[in-house]
Amino acid sequence: MVLFMCNEVKIKNERTEVKKILITCATRPLGLRVAKLLSPVFGVEKATSDDVPSVLSSSYSKIPKGANPIYAHEMLKLALDKGCQYILPLGIDEAKALAEASVLFDEYGIRVLCPGREDLADVNYLQDPSKDLQLCLINDKKDMLSGQLFDEAPWDGLCIVSDSGDDFIWIVQ
Repeated sequence: MVLFMCNEVKIKNERTEVKKILITCATRPLGLRVAKLLSPVFGVEKATSDDVPSVLSSSYSKIPKGANPIYAHEMLKLALDKGCQYILPLGIDEAKALAEASVLFDEYGIRVLCPGREDLADVNYLQDPSKDLQLCLINDKKDMLSGQLFDEAPWDGLCIVSDSGDDFIWIVQ
């Protein structure tokens, strides 16, 4: 008698969870460009401190100005409510406030993508760059859009990178 044993193969159905990113200044030209750039890779949540016409209000979350003392706490609350793993501040005041509170965000597993508070005073930045410049979103020395590694990246955030890969210019609104 011949006994056939059948090995059961389990196929695991893994769903890749889309990471969510919360961007600020989302009603401004740079914010709109960044939202479009990030949408193939992330679930994009848009926030603004600007007035928004009522017809568009469902597309944007209202946030206080970056200089407001409660800004960081409101952003933390919004990121948690929206299930975001990343926050990309596009305004300088917003980045300053979030860089100061980055430890708080880290405790909740939310990564703030901007230069750290110790780097902000010295970082070179460019406001609202030309559309022909390629933008990179650096997190832990890796471009989150292309996957390219940048060993010389001094900080996280939206930037343009020199052809040599050695110079980084922070992009803000």
